[in-house]
Amino acid sequence: MFGTHDLALFVISGLLLNMAPGPDSLLIMTRSATQGWRAGSMAALGIGAGTFVHIFAAALGLSALLATSATAFTIVKLAGAAYLLYVGIGMIRGERKAGPGAPSADTPALPYRKIFAQGFLTNLLNPKVAVFFLAFVPQFIAPDAPNKALAFIVLGCIFNLNGMLWCHFLAVSTAFARRHVKIGGGIAKGINRLIGGMFVSFGIRLALAERA
Repeated sequence: MFGTHDLALFVISGLLLNMAPGPDSLLIMTRSATQGWRAGSMAALGIGAGTFVHIFAAALGLSALLATSATAFTIVKLAGAAYLLYVGIGMIRGERKAGPGAPSADTPALPYRKIFAQGFLTNLLNPKVAVFFLAFVPQFIAPDAPNKALAFIVLGCIFNLNGMLWCHFLAVSTAFARRHVKIGGGIAKGINRLIGGMFVSFGIRLALAERA
């Protein structure tokens, strides 16, 4: 179909890859735990929008630039790392004003549009996502596919749909767990700072990452 092959294997592999922990999953869980499942789902939608940009960019050949140009990869990589550090440091500091990090018990909740933008930027500014699509998706496109760009887009949309199903499940399950587990203010702040430290570590890892 559309010049693809082994679609069942692609779906299963995509689900397993989407379930792997990373900054996207951490952001969804943080928002769901602090503002409810709707906030987590909004972060997931932002992540999905960022993934669509990667899909179409790769299909058009733009992502190949990130895979072949050290300069382009480094620019996007450092921008993404800086954003993750910005999010993590904001969470560690526990600022009272609505910042990029997850709010603690005494911090105003972020509006949904900012949560969407946060998810979008977290995904978009990760060049590893672009390189991943270039490395993973073409393995399921037939060599004799009449339109390889269309096949790439179809597979990318399937991957993103699977990812959204997992992300929304993560948002709902995290919010459900949070409602049934009572956590004191001091513990909540400690968890908030721990998650902030994880975002910082993701930012450092991204900054030090080499092209695959």
